[in-house]
Amino acid sequence: MSDLVLTRNRILAGVWEGTVTCANPDDPEPQIVVTHQDVPVTGLIIAPDKDQPGRYLLAIPIPVELLTDGVQTFLIFDGATGQRLDSFAIVTGEPLEDDIRAEVDLLRSELDMLKKAFRRHCLETS
Repeated sequence: MSDLVLTRNRILAGVWEGTVTCANPDDPEPQIVVTHQDVPVTGLIIAPDKDQPGRYLLAIPIPVELLTDGVQTFLIFDGATGQRLDSFAIVTGEPLEDDIRAEVDLLRSELDMLKKAFRRHCLETS
């Protein structure tokens, strides 16, 4: 089990930002690994937070060449234990038919259509 806690902050200008907190402030700098489709992502920046010992600022530049149609999932691991700390996904291009978001959107539109038809039916039969 990892003694690290990863908190998401934001994505800004193509960089995923977060904060890594160690259970013990005296622990060495955490070894963080980020993968996309089981391939390590390079360019990771981890810097100590000057205001709080045992806390590190994490910046993961999202490589432009990895952004293609569909859902791209990035996994963030504790390099020392191999435990997954977090993940994030980026959806680009046309929605995938298999994508749950597309399915939910389709269900919402069908539900709106059914509500309108039901209301019209209630008005006509009353």
